[in-house]
Amino acid sequence: MADIVLSARHLTKRFGGLIAVSDVSIDVHRDEIHAVIGPNGAGKSTLVNLLSGEITPGDGSVHLAGEDMTARSPDQRARAGLGRSYQKTTIFPDVSVFANARLAAQARSPKALRFFGDASRDPVINAHATAALSEAGIAAHADTPARHLSHGGQRQLEIAMVLATAPSILLLDEPLAGMGPAEAQDMIALVSRLRNGRGILLVEHDMDAVFALADRLTVMADGHVIATGTPAQVRADPAVRVAYLGEDCL
Repeated sequence: MADIVLSARHLTKRFGGLIAVSDVSIDVHRDEIHAVIGPNGAGKSTLVNLLSGEITPGDGSVHLAGEDMTARSPDQRARAGLGRSYQKTTIFPDVSVFANARLAAQARSPKALRFFGDASRDPVINAHATAALSEAGIAAHADTPARHLSHGGQRQLEIAMVLATAPSILLLDEPLAGMGPAEAQDMIALVSRLRNGRGILLVEHDMDAVFALADRLTVMADGHVIATGTPAQVRADPAVRVAYLGEDCL
């Protein structure tokens, strides 16, 4: 197995008397899609927020490529190579598709905090933006206002914005949400391609997509990990069948 790009150990998060995530450990390797699944309320979103730095764990640690990120902010984690997409599309709708990607690339650039100079003319930033749009499959729409893209196109743009930051690990939170069958198939193909040279942690409710994409799965229920393994191992796990109230859900 390739090297570990993201590692979490014994993550725990409490909200008052509720333990949303309890003693969760997970590894994501380069060139791997590692899916996290579980019923509603299992703790998946809280886990992603802990990994991305949106919330701070009560216990446990998060490492990126061996570097301790537990106390680092989301922007610091992004600069270290962690890219995240959200359940709801987060784009700038009133500017072009290319401008969205360029802004994301600029945020990752060592020159991001400069006060003088036209970032739109920076050849390095523009090259990163162009490459990201191409990899996400929407380079043909570079001059289109982002609001005019279809829902699936906007999700592709959001991923392109993440790619423009040159991540080594992608956290994809329900990338197929709200898509029809054709758009979902396009997204599945895109996510499959994105594993090359990166690690991907995927949270998704579409089980057909999960089992088509995932190299490994972690199953959560009530804040705990109840199973981790290959798709075949997870399908056969009795605890997983109980959590999903029957094998028909898998």
